Amino acid sequence: MCFAIRPFIGTIGLAALLAANAPALAHHGWSWANSEKMTLQGTIKTISMAPPHPTLHVTAADGTLWQVDLGNPRQTADSGFTGNTAKPGDAITVLGNRNLDSAKAHMKAVRITIAGKNYDMYPERIGTN
Repeated sequence: MCFAIRPFIGTIGLAALLAANAPALAHHGWSWANSEKMTLQGTIKTISMAPPHPTLHVTAADGTLWQVDLGNPRQTADSGFTGNTAKPGDAITVLGNRNLDSAKAHMKAVRITIAGKNYDMYPERIGTN
């Protein structure tokens, strides 16, 4: 009886793991983002360098809290941005693509600028819509 339950528990565990990661997996790539770029100016509230990709929470001038997804960890590191590059309270300008659902304050950064220094997550996308 014990051996019959183990595969079932393993299946449930795998299903739970996949379900928990579904939101993270769903927004990788660009299909969830508007093709036109926007610029967000605000103040960094939080910085997370945790997988699957680094994320900033940025408070805009109107008080809206935005989630800003950076590049994958390699791209973010290659841009020169690390967890020690900036801190909460720093002013930031983000060039990127907003979520197709305009009710969500969520965007994918192409470039972030902090203290006059550019960190290009996707340099090949900077000049394109």
